[in-house]
Amino acid sequence: MNNAAHGRAVNTFVLLALSAFFVIGNFLWQGHDSFNLWDEGFLWYGARQIIAGQVPIRDFMAYDPGRYYWSAGYFALAGDTGIMALRASVAVFQVVGMYAGLWTLSIALRASALKKYVFLFLSGVALMAWMYPRHKIFDMSISMIIVAGLAYLLLNPSVKRYFLLGIIVGLAAVFGRNHGVYGALASVTAIGWLAIKAPDTAPGFKGIRAWVAGVVVGYLPVVALCLLIPGYFSAFIDTIVFMLEQGNTNLPLPIPWPWTVGFGTAGIVIETRWFLVGLCFMALLAFGIGALGWVFKQRLQGKAVRPELVAVACATLPYAHFAFARADVGHLAQGIYPMLLGTFILLAALHSWAWKLILAALTACISLFILAAWQPGILARTQDGWRQVEVCGSTLSMDAGTADAVQLLRDLTDRYAPDGRTVLVLPFWPGAYPLLERKAPLWEIYALSPRSDDFQRAEIERIKKADPGFVLVFNMAMDGREALRFSNSHRLIDDYIRSHFEAVQPTPEPAYQIYKALPEAKNKLTGEKVVE
Repeated sequence: MNNAAHGRAVNTFVLLALSAFFVIGNFLWQGHDSFNLWDEGFLWYGARQIIAGQVPIRDFMAYDPGRYYWSAGYFALAGDTGIMALRASVAVFQVVGMYAGLWTLSIALRASALKKYVFLFLSGVALMAWMYPRHKIFDMSISMIIVAGLAYLLLNPSVKRYFLLGIIVGLAAVFGRNHGVYGALASVTAIGWLAIKAPDTAPGFKGIRAWVAGVVVGYLPVVALCLLIPGYFSAFIDTIVFMLEQGNTNLPLPIPWPWTVGFGTAGIVIETRWFLVGLCFMALLAFGIGALGWVFKQRLQGKAVRPELVAVACATLPYAHFAFARADVGHLAQGIYPMLLGTFILLAALHSWAWKLILAALTACISLFILAAWQPGILARTQDGWRQVEVCGSTLSMDAGTADAVQLLRDLTDRYAPDGRTVLVLPFWPGAYPLLERKAPLWEIYALSPRSDDFQRAEIERIKKADPGFVLVFNMAMDGREALRFSNSHRLIDDYIRSHFEAVQPTPEPAYQIYKALPEAKNKLTGEKVVE
């Protein structure tokens, strides 16, 4: 092995070790803290149902299938489908994402090993700080993998590297079609940048064809599901049609611009944190537009630009859509990584190593300060009322509200749905089903948006067939929007529940509407007729 190959091998080992160090350390620190019946439960239910033989999207509401099959694969290897096995599966993917991010930064550094790895360590602190929420780590990791793929192509454009980038984009779409779109936009932008004043030896159209072929190869898992699994293709198309009918990819929120902070109302720490969050939203646009314009200007003038900087410039604006589609901290975290990597790439370009390390440490500290309000490990140790609760064989610490919800679900199940009887929990808590070891009695396990009458009638037929022992409706107006209150967004289902189940009074929270099966309805397991 020559010196260059040896150096690359050592660098790969160190970066993997550093990635594993951060991820394992984070997992040990806060892996058992908090429990989310909402989005994390959405992922947990889907992964468990694959083990049970179901297919995401066709058999139950789901994101694109990649993350579910990844987690289910880990379940199969570990022989465990519990919540900690789910978090471990996400952590394994997180190592890959962290490695991709640190590798991209490493190619921007030209220094002795010690200085380089100190800088990468500080960068890693910032990258880890923004890994919130934990059930969206797939998305954050994929964004860094796409940036790494772009940088790898730009370092030495070749047909093979075009093909590899295409595979990365195709696979990203398997985990989330939005990643496929973002990755494709970033790739086309990078390919366009390469085409400007390209040398005669450049791959040209051969490279573009290789990239397209790579996308097809990467997306083959979904193509195979469409071709081989009966009903999958039509269900897949239905999700696209529904998204187009909605006119957006998420439920929008007002953008928290810095000037919207109510200074003098919440205390200096909270106000400073939200001011910095607002600056991050501004920075996404400023960096995305500024960096992209600069790298193209340099290319047109025939000046050299570092490939890793071109990569983040091409990816920042597409991923900014992720943040602005639902402008909260969680979605900002999912869209910020190209810009965050770009920040450290710019710092790496400074001549003074003292300033590189000082500013890298400052960026890491600011990241930690912003996200401290949402990290479960911090909340579990600083907030009062957190309790230890057993969930599928693991002891988790969770806030009092979540612990009370878990206990309520278990009490209702013991009272009204013993011996494996179906339960119905609407619309926001899909995590109730794996928590209670039950299969959801309907397709839409996370009912956020209004649905057509035909869709609701089909769901009602599923509910009739399942004969749940009780129904819990969390009838809250999502984001304060009355149209998104379940009784308004799913009026037919709500009317059916009210007329075919008996209300249980009193309820622990005003927004909870709890119903039990009517006395004359018989459990289908007994073989007796169900009175409708």
